[in-house]
Amino acid sequence: MSQNSKIAGAAPQKAVALELEGREGPKILAKGRGALAEEILRLAFDHGVKVREDADLAEILEQLDIDSPIPLEALPAVMEILHYLYRTQAGTRPADAPADAPPATEPAR
Repeated sequence: MSQNSKIAGAAPQKAVALELEGREGPKILAKGRGALAEEILRLAFDHGVKVREDADLAEILEQLDIDSPIPLEALPAVMEILHYLYRTQAGTRPADAPADAPPATEPAR
């Protein structure tokens, strides 16, 4: 079973879905702008997947092809976000999370 997370950026709305399966590194599962980004985010929220906003990282990752592995220069940022999201998904805030770190978002209903 794969673990998925979404990284959303600022306007225009951008979304990049990452997949982390087994021992392979994370890779790009889906990406989009505008209506497609909104659909990616809706699917994430509908399936209880936490979302983390990071406009700079979304900008880098949206340039990659689907199924592409994350480049080494972006890997530390991606792993930090995945660590935060997995801990948040489990219901605990990471002890090493900065006090001013934005929380994973819930769907706006």
